[in-house]
Amino acid sequence: MKKLTYFIHDGHGGYEPFYEYKTPEVGIDEFYARQLCTYFIMRGRQYQLISNEMLDDEEILVLEEKGKNNSVLDEESFAGKGLHIEIRRFREEENYKLLALIPCETHFDVIRYLLKDVVDVPDIGQMMMTSTEIDEDRSVYVIYVKNIGEIDN
Repeated sequence: MKKLTYFIHDGHGGYEPFYEYKTPEVGIDEFYARQLCTYFIMRGRQYQLISNEMLDDEEILVLEEKGKNNSVLDEESFAGKGLHIEIRRFREEENYKLLALIPCETHFDVIRYLLKDVVDVPDIGQMMMTSTEIDEDRSVYVIYVKNIGEIDN
């Protein structure tokens, strides 16, 4: 893998290049972490991953634009502060409450969380993952969770 490219699906069968990362500026571990995120936030917009593809030495992530990204009150930027995961409650009526902030040494630490269906939330216990995102605007990975067995509204 030498390159990871995000494309935007235009809704009419076409794809526009959106953003690109190359090695060695971005490590392979970060390439993998990004591929495990179901949402991508950049420039105030939210995108959903609809396809994860490979072509020779290139990783291709195809996104669909979902619209403006709505911020919540306790969001913090982690630019220049290291690698972090936020674990948030997946309930709009609770303003996506921050449950835990986990500092990570490497993207492999992040990948461990992103691969799980059930994560251990510090001071709370096990919860079911509903979705994951990489928030480029805030430089943080976000995992959304609900109680195990909780039915979606």
